[in-house]
Amino acid sequence: MADAPTGVSRALREAPPDRVVEAADRAIRSVLGASGTVVFVADYRISGLWPVLDSRQPGAGDQALAHRCFSSQQPVRESDEDGRCRLFLPVSVWGERLGVLMVELPEAPGDEMVRRATDIAGEVALALRAADRETDRYRRARRRERLSMAAELQWELLPGRSVSHGAFHLAGQLEPAYTVGGDHFDWSLDDNRLTVTVLNGDGVGLAAALLTAVAVNAMRNARRSGGSLVEQAELASDTVYYQHRGHRHVATVLLELDCDTGRVRAVDAGSPHVMRVRGGTVSRVELEQQLPLGMFAETRYDLQEFDLDPGDRLFVVSDGVWGADPTGRESYGERAMARSMRATRLQPPTEAVGTVMRELQAFHADVDLRDEAVVVCLDWRGPAGWADQ
Repeated sequence: MADAPTGVSRALREAPPDRVVEAADRAIRSVLGASGTVVFVADYRISGLWPVLDSRQPGAGDQALAHRCFSSQQPVRESDEDGRCRLFLPVSVWGERLGVLMVELPEAPGDEMVRRATDIAGEVALALRAADRETDRYRRARRRERLSMAAELQWELLPGRSVSHGAFHLAGQLEPAYTVGGDHFDWSLDDNRLTVTVLNGDGVGLAAALLTAVAVNAMRNARRSGGSLVEQAELASDTVYYQHRGHRHVATVLLELDCDTGRVRAVDAGSPHVMRVRGGTVSRVELEQQLPLGMFAETRYDLQEFDLDPGDRLFVVSDGVWGADPTGRESYGERAMARSMRATRLQPPTEAVGTVMRELQAFHADVDLRDEAVVVCLDWRGPAGWADQ
């Protein structure tokens, strides 16, 4: 048993990328004495969990337990009258929730068995994350309908859907997931600095997605070359301008969090809105709004700064969230959005983004969104280790 994670790791490394799930099943049966396994992956809306192997269709009870595990990110176990046990484990890596691993055991496991099985689920998460670059199998399992060409491009651009660090927890969501066009988010953690961007590409469909892709990659190019936040905005603006001569633009907000201090640097280049939840109060972070990227040649941007206190939560939302007014009433951002954000205070960011999106859908009376929507949620815990001091 002591070599259980090592044995599974070796099996996963040696498996072809499109056979990671089968390799995991064989290895887990061998090292844990399991009678079977099921790997569930979350769909693009994070509204369901689906088995990678179509032949292993679990019942409604197993689905409910898998969802409980996915939401809580804690092991969940249930035994039947014969003593057999189903153990559900989060398949997550670096804070990104990929799915759930169900392990069927002949008897209820002890705490040590659960700990080792949890480690194995983490190994499966790493393998799936790596294999996803080499095969379409897991992407097919995640999608419940065909993506538009624009959405295909946008999902390929994403860095992930959540990430954790000792100082912060971050998550984002795009809607409508299967047809999103120009709205997008990006992030990167480097040298204890977290860079987050939220973009509102001009137009609709594939043209908007292509415009956003140019802006995202221009900002990445500057960032990966050591450029500051201002340099990232200016390179992206010039790149978009010289492609479209001012006829197309990308509204963007760029944030850089110093994970040692909680100091945030910002460039506000358009419409995405930054909201801070402190205690029970939701307030807008007032930033000087500058020109969207690409409107004019050689546009220059100014840096602004603000501080976060440990326990603060930031939401960054696109105009499709803030300005939604499906029935001619006041916009969603006037009051309803703040209520939905306050309702998330006991939820982690991975759940909070879904809550705000569901409330937005309810605001639309459950009809399709008229505009695309991005919600990004950042929890600032304080410098790494602050909570333990």
